[in-house]
Amino acid sequence: MKEVQEFLKKCGIYYLATVDGNKPKVRPFGTAEIFEDHLYIQTGKKKDVFKQIEKNNNVELCGYIDGKWIRVAGNLQVDNRKEAKKDMLDKNPNLRGMYNENDDNTIVLYFESGIATIYSFTEEPKVINF
Repeated sequence: MKEVQEFLKKCGIYYLATVDGNKPKVRPFGTAEIFEDHLYIQTGKKKDVFKQIEKNNNVELCGYIDGKWIRVAGNLQVDNRKEAKKDMLDKNPNLRGMYNENDDNTIVLYFESGIATIYSFTEEPKVINF
């Protein structure tokens, strides 16, 4: 899981795909942190992305850097604990202008289970289950 998080951090921006009804929705994300042995992301409860995850928590994300790309698929679970939110925001202080662990909007989600595959044009794919 650490390798997955490090790859995503190196990308800086990755793209998260959800489903809205029967249509895919993709948007840029930048948070990827490990807390209590889970890979976490962060968003706002008021955003469409969160509403879509509430309806269907199966997501996929994809990032690319230096001729390699990663695809991560899995189920996201909500963690409403203040400690998880604080950890995310402490590790991403640039978000503190928009989010606070005590507000009613900040939400962190973790991969309950996931599978990541790192690809390149020159190497065999590497599969990481977490």
